[in-house]
Amino acid sequence: MDIKTYMQTVGRQARAASRAVAAASTDAKNKALLAMATEIRARKAQLLDANAQDLAEARANGLEPAMVDRLTLSEKGIESMAQGLEQVAALPDPVGEMTDLKRRPSGITVGKMRVPLGVIGIIYEARPNVTADAAALCLKSGNAAILRGGKEALHSNQAIAACVRAGLAAAGLPEMSIQVVETTDRAAVGELITMPQFVDVIVPRGGKGLIERISNDARVPVIKHLDGNCHVYVDERADPAKALAIVENSKTQRYGTCNTTESLLVDAAIAHAQLPAIGAMLAGKGVELRACPASLAILREAGVPEAQLKAAVESDWTEEFLAPIIAIKVVAGLDDAIEHINTCSSQHTESIVTEDYTRAMRFLREVDSASVMINASTRFADGFEYGLGAEIGISTDKIHARGPVGLEGLTSQKWIVFGNGDVRA
Repeated sequence: MDIKTYMQTVGRQARAASRAVAAASTDAKNKALLAMATEIRARKAQLLDANAQDLAEARANGLEPAMVDRLTLSEKGIESMAQGLEQVAALPDPVGEMTDLKRRPSGITVGKMRVPLGVIGIIYEARPNVTADAAALCLKSGNAAILRGGKEALHSNQAIAACVRAGLAAAGLPEMSIQVVETTDRAAVGELITMPQFVDVIVPRGGKGLIERISNDARVPVIKHLDGNCHVYVDERADPAKALAIVENSKTQRYGTCNTTESLLVDAAIAHAQLPAIGAMLAGKGVELRACPASLAILREAGVPEAQLKAAVESDWTEEFLAPIIAIKVVAGLDDAIEHINTCSSQHTESIVTEDYTRAMRFLREVDSASVMINASTRFADGFEYGLGAEIGISTDKIHARGPVGLEGLTSQKWIVFGNGDVRA
């Protein structure tokens, strides 16, 4: 079967299954999720064997170490997948929730009901655990899913898909509710993102190149974020201990995540007092400091090793480094910080460190990003940390879903009306 025919078949099956999933009870969906968790634990040996095959091929093909790390499934990782399915099963079911019910003067009662989106296409790279996470979130939110993982994880993804199908069957739900594309041909992606008759939304998870391609070529709505240039702003009225701890965690806990801080802004009023300690901490952890002229002078005066210092260039203010590199700029106060962030950030996550309530509230209101924080690490911008159980991704879009996309982000709302023989005058 050619790729176009194959993907059309997958899409048709997903559309048919989506109607059954949308109508499924919470009990049935939870039963399927718990059965999937049981299958994943029972098939641990098969999952490890499949992953070992992927890893061997990845190393033979010269896949970069960071990608190999993301591809690797350990026994602990398999248990985490199972626990993730159980966590989603424990979450409230958003489907059918009625809100904003108001009685109108005409006699009718008007409100909203939360409903599934329909069929969700998810395109992702390397991480096999996304197969289980995506299956769980799509199913619990009443959606069918078409999952297209990276070619480097083909065997792992298919092994996890077998567990997913077994769980669906155990609950009496259509096995085609969650389909993992079986071909590594890149043409399958082109077909998936241009089938609006079968697919309602696309969620790409991967590098900037992948997401740009999907966004440019898709004929289906896309929930996306291109990059994560996140900021911490240390305000004039920041607590020095909090600032040091927040910058350290935001930048150095993990370097390769989209919620890692890439830019540090420091109020000129306290730069000489607080920047030396922050700079010394970052340099001590091997972080390269790409500094503006004012911050470069302060850091040099404070004795930060020259090997860790570099004069910032204009492109550094908009860069997602995903590495032990941070851009540092001294700003002329809150207004300057907000202007810089709204101009240079990727609208992912920004944090202010301050003890001033009024300044903090201005930062919350005026910074135009998906997540805005007061006195907290940007690393908290995560579905699990936000109480969503898991996330399908993080959106920097402004329409429909913004920030971590969990169960509610995979649903929409429709208007509902309750009447009693009412007619319009």
